Amino acid sequence: MRFSAPTLFFASLFASSLAMAQVPEIFKGADLKIGEKLIAENKCSQCHALKWADDGKAIYRPKGRINTPAALVSMVEKCSSELNLSIFPEEVTAIAAVLNRDHYRFTK
Repeated sequence: MRFSAPTLFFASLFASSLAMAQVPEIFKGADLKIGEKLIAENKCSQCHALKWADDGKAIYRPKGRINTPAALVSMVEKCSSELNLSIFPEEVTAIAAVLNRDHYRFTK
């Protein structure tokens, strides 16, 4: 079955609107590319691998103490503070948004 260009356009627009609607308000507009870059530059995964089981992945427990988007942002702020990373609030949000996308998947 073939679809016309306008049909494909509106289907794509609907799909991306739906995806955006599932992002918690605190993460809307967050720059995911910056978040990914900061996670890599600051070696977050390597640090977590040293401290947590399962190669660092055991830290991501959506049903644990990080049970809201705000708690996730607070935890990133805590890591930033403890490690003296000197990152801006919007960068903290970007990192938390990436973690939400990849691990936590909060929708509200």
